[in-house]
Amino acid sequence: MTDLDLLHFEQLKSEVQATYLQEHTASHDDISKWKGIDIVYFQEDLRKRAKGSLSEKSFYTYFKNSPVTKLPRIDTLNLLSLYVGYDSWYDFKKNHLFANEILAESEEVPDEPESVPAETEEETVVAQPTNSPVTSEESAVEEELPAANAANGTTENKTRTGLAALMRKTIWFGVSIVLLAVILVLTFQNQIFSRQYKYCFTDGDRGTAINNPLEVKILKDGESPMLYRVEAGKCFVYNTKEKNIRMVINSPFYKPDTIYRNLDNAPDTETIELKPDDYAIMLFYYSKSIKDLKKKREQLDRLINDNALIYQVFDNEYYGVETLSKQKYISLVTLPSTSLENLEVIETQMSNGQIKMIKFRIKDHEQTQ
Repeated sequence: MTDLDLLHFEQLKSEVQATYLQEHTASHDDISKWKGIDIVYFQEDLRKRAKGSLSEKSFYTYFKNSPVTKLPRIDTLNLLSLYVGYDSWYDFKKNHLFANEILAESEEVPDEPESVPAETEEETVVAQPTNSPVTSEESAVEEELPAANAANGTTENKTRTGLAALMRKTIWFGVSIVLLAVILVLTFQNQIFSRQYKYCFTDGDRGTAINNPLEVKILKDGESPMLYRVEAGKCFVYNTKEKNIRMVINSPFYKPDTIYRNLDNAPDTETIELKPDDYAIMLFYYSKSIKDLKKKREQLDRLINDNALIYQVFDNEYYGVETLSKQKYISLVTLPSTSLENLEVIETQMSNGQIKMIKFRIKDHEQTQ
């Protein structure tokens, strides 16, 4: 990557902005100030023109910062070049050459390093002693004397040493067993002295299992709450040695419920009914449905309070939360866009039969670039 490549990418961003604004209206003429619904509209136009997609995270990484310090991947550069009317990133650069700039047709492949011949091992020559030869009789005497002395002097010492070594091994074995038992008790004391409880959740109106994620918050006196997330259709399993349990159950489509249990005679498995939040379910249905858009807008307009607080949560490091007006939210969720397949209602609040607060996000399942 060269500095000229970064300058070419800034040119490409300007042409992407100009191409989009030829047929669309954005909240700001500067692409670096687009957010929320502007990005959703741009992603849709990119899919139509170039038959490809750009994730929200990539948009914030490369279009929110100017100038950029690194280039996107080559497939992203080719996609954006195709969007503004060129065959590829190479074709775009070829048509925007700077003075004295030479564009290589292909990158050179570096030669493979030559193999280094293995070094030959040097032979080690052992010099032979030049002493006079020893007769066989002298050699036999020299070998027998040390052996006899060792046998006479060490027999008694070996017996005492063997007994002492056996005693030391026995003592260390016993100490090791005790230490291992203590460590196991300290490590697994919760599993040894605790009991396992299983809580399953059903729809209080329909009597069916809840197929939405849940949050279970365990409350203990004098301690911060402990939060557990339960996958859709799964039961909550909890190990404790306490005599009581207090937990708060939350779900985007069910009313919060606080559960108290005395565990002295409690069953190991229990089913808990949750009351559906009908307004949250209706909001989700109206937001996801793509049929009869006029009727859908009317239903959402009646369901949502004119002064409702509406938040869009973003899963990226550059932008956290954006507030939307009621009409802007209705326009967003009635747009025939594939992005609505990933819309998730996080939380709602009611007042006088209308929704007064909505928190939602559009999850990004595209490949991070």
